[in-house]
Amino acid sequence: MHEPAALRINGITIADDTILNECTHHADAPDPLVSARQTLAIRELLRQRAQALHLIDTERASAQELDDNALDALLAAELQTPAPTRDDCLHYYRHHAARFRRNDIVHASHILFAVTAQTPLALIRAKAEETLQQLRATPEAFETTARELSNCPSGGVGGSLGQLLRGDSVAEFEHAVFDVQDNGILPHLVNTRFGFHIVRVDRRIAGDAIPFDEVADDIARFLAERVRHKAMQQYVTVLASQAQLEGVDLGAANGPLVQ
Repeated sequence: MHEPAALRINGITIADDTILNECTHHADAPDPLVSARQTLAIRELLRQRAQALHLIDTERASAQELDDNALDALLAAELQTPAPTRDDCLHYYRHHAARFRRNDIVHASHILFAVTAQTPLALIRAKAEETLQQLRATPEAFETTARELSNCPSGGVGGSLGQLLRGDSVAEFEHAVFDVQDNGILPHLVNTRFGFHIVRVDRRIAGDAIPFDEVADDIARFLAERVRHKAMQQYVTVLASQAQLEGVDLGAANGPLVQ
């Protein structure tokens, strides 16, 4: 097995022990080592730019030093993003109306194909997809199939989850059942950290729309953060294009420092 190449940014080497320590913060990443190297590379690019602008003490700064004050000063100096207008927020509110409701109730059922270490993920997904297509053709078999195949205790009652309010389930499941208006068996699997779900929406009870003025500030913060995130990605991409990078591929310049 090949040792990974040394990580150098414009000739500055990031120590192996620093990379290993950073890996502990990326345990959930598909490849913690790659994620750690990308994060440290981005941090070093930003540190070098801050140093070039005399925003950190060049006498004391080591290769991995970039405190929050220096980062904030750098971004304030070089990352200008427009604030969302009221019209921007109103446009988002109107085009995502399903997200701004309260007291909606959904009666739903599901069949869970849980992810386990013993079975390859591709096989679990394939079985779930096959079952979904069968049930789309014969929806009356849903309860029986849930009792036979579901890895959730709800399988014992035909997959029924009863009534759900927003906040009762994980985000991916909530989006699938609340942010669309379909009833019956949903056409696609819902993927959550628990596995793959075949979902059937049995009944909807409409709640109330939240007035725009109650959520305008939240929408403004969300839109501002989304714009800032995009601008940060572009900024790091520009820095990377002007740098000599060794032992790292920043790709879309994505990482925790640009989240």
